[in-house]
Amino acid sequence: MNRRIEKNRVKPAAPEPRGSFSLRAWREQHLYSLFSSLGRLAARPWATALTLAVLGFALALPLLFWLLVDNARGLAGNIGEASQISAFLKPDTKADAVQALAARLRARADVASVTVKSPEQGLDEFRERSGFAEALKVLHYNPLPAVLIVDPRGDPDALAKQLRSEASVDQVQYDAQWRQRLNAILGLGLRGAQVLAGLLALAALLVIGNTVRLDIAGRSEEIAVMQLLGADAGFVRRPFLYSGLWYGTFAGVLSLMLIAVVQAILAMPLTRLAVAYEHAFAVHGLGLAQALVVLLASAALGWLGAFFAVSRHIAQGLPK
Repeated sequence: MNRRIEKNRVKPAAPEPRGSFSLRAWREQHLYSLFSSLGRLAARPWATALTLAVLGFALALPLLFWLLVDNARGLAGNIGEASQISAFLKPDTKADAVQALAARLRARADVASVTVKSPEQGLDEFRERSGFAEALKVLHYNPLPAVLIVDPRGDPDALAKQLRSEASVDQVQYDAQWRQRLNAILGLGLRGAQVLAGLLALAALLVIGNTVRLDIAGRSEEIAVMQLLGADAGFVRRPFLYSGLWYGTFAGVLSLMLIAVVQAILAMPLTRLAVAYEHAFAVHGLGLAQALVVLLASAALGWLGAFFAVSRHIAQGLPK
């Protein structure tokens, strides 16, 4: 009888390993802090909305400035096309001499290609683009010279200087100075966007830090009780870190929405401008990878701002 009872007795469950219990407790604490911090933000919607609006505009401004510079690069045209050299030959240059000069230039190692534009082709192109087709009919001769469009492979400045020394070349057009100024302006705009992004990122850190500081001040008694009960710095810091993470993430989403709205507003006028200048141009915004980088960066800013704020108060012993 005793043997039967011992056989049917339910064996107690094996104790859970200490490591798995600690891991589960750590995971539950983080999940609780993650969603409880989100609930605290939702409990004060107006204050949260104003903070997110400030952060969203602060993040959107440098991104819009950077997009403006990046789109201006596309509107400026192809840099390879801008490096071409146009050599205008003298009006009395014969067609055979033009072809001979073009063949001699093609044989050079510092020349990638040479395109010959005859006077007839130049007149037809001018007639189509200028709008003076009827007025050109009164001309009894073609005043336009032959043009060689040279695509350099080496140093374009040296090649342009040698072309000017040719006896049959009347004028050489090479807008190197204009391109250098344009590149300098675009480089200055890019550096300005980087400086603005750094300043506004610092401002976002200060805004999030001050917001978390006010939250700490409002929960000072609760934090003091937790510290008296033996809560360590990580336990006290955790919910505020997640609050900063939520602030940064939502601010990043708001900045992307603002950028999309501005892009939609400016797309049509910029397209009309490009069409007026016969330039195939389309306004582009942030790609998927860039949008993810913005979200990660904004979330990191929120986390850092909260970390600095709560660490300062923990270092002082009790929240002030």
